[in-house]
Amino acid sequence: MPNPVRQRIFISGASAGLGEGMARRFAAMGRDLALAARRTDRLDALREELLAAHPGIRVVTGAVDVDDPDSVATGMRSLAEQLGGFDRVIANAGIGRGASIGTGHAAENRAILLTNVLGTHAQCEVAMELFRDQGAGHLVLISSVASVRGMKGSRTAYGASKAALNSLAEGIRSDVLGSPIVVSAILPGYIETAINEGRRGPLTVGLDEGVRALVDVVEREPARGYVPEWPWRPVAGLLRVLPMGAVRRLTGD
Repeated sequence: MPNPVRQRIFISGASAGLGEGMARRFAAMGRDLALAARRTDRLDALREELLAAHPGIRVVTGAVDVDDPDSVATGMRSLAEQLGGFDRVIANAGIGRGASIGTGHAAENRAILLTNVLGTHAQCEVAMELFRDQGAGHLVLISSVASVRGMKGSRTAYGASKAALNSLAEGIRSDVLGSPIVVSAILPGYIETAINEGRRGPLTVGLDEGVRALVDVVEREPARGYVPEWPWRPVAGLLRVLPMGAVRRLTGD
């Protein structure tokens, strides 16, 4: 059976990168959007752009700092009230570049873990309360192929934070298994965003192509999806079984 249309969609980290790209893509599909980020000037400009291009949709925006659980709770609930609820919550906000552990960059690595893990957890708490009250919904956690194995250098903390999201998604899914609440962990590969700046390789895809693939996977609502599915699903399978020396050579820094 086809999945239900998730009309009212919340996206965090919507002021740039994948979040901004998903907002444009879903708007073109006629969906109503609640867009959250810290940079409200960029959100407001995006809102005007989307409403001008797609006058039949609703777009609301709000300042949400995912590092502050009170900001998340207040901001998400306010946006949900404006749209009359959420049918899908995409916990997308995250930060990336850290440094090798023990090289004097503890603050940067801690910030990655705080934002990506605890910031996503805060969004999940609010989303699941709303979905439990509604009796349905789709929760999407944006993870990364970097979560499949431990990564060296600048991606150690980032990969660990995304691995935590895979486990968080699976635990929530187990808790509501068999109900109309669906939980997805989505693992993008290398897409041209700020997080992957300077890491372009043969498997990197442009932002537009990456966003199209990402939205297509989200719409399928898998328990775990890869973006793009080819080649990242088989690559992820390969990474799981390769010895660490080979993983180190393949993934670089």
